Amino acid sequence: MRSIILYGLKTCDTCRKARRHLDAAGVDYRFRDLRADGVDGERLRRWEAAVGWEQLLNRRSTTWRQLAEADRADLTADRAIALMIDHPTLIKRPVLEYDERVLVGYRANDYDNLS
Repeated sequence: MRSIILYGLKTCDTCRKARRHLDAAGVDYRFRDLRADGVDGERLRRWEAAVGWEQLLNRRSTTWRQLAEADRADLTADRAIALMIDHPTLIKRPVLEYDERVLVGYRANDYDNLS
């Protein structure tokens, strides 16, 4: 059985679009709220290995802008992952896990191939 998990925020408009797309296509998936459920370092490491921490870290978020300059400077993969564990809203969303793959962000064409 195919396991599809969508990680995001319930209040995120882009996550809502992704959920509507999956619902309309009849795709069976689970939704995990990053704020409510958090995310562990092991999962973040898998995502980072699949797409790179630079793509995973949302530098346009309010949370990013509110971080101290010292926290934003000289980032490495380890530091970025630690920040995302402490502040899950720093993760670019939605993150979709399926068939051992990871998609970050929502693009309708990518989601069309899931049904």
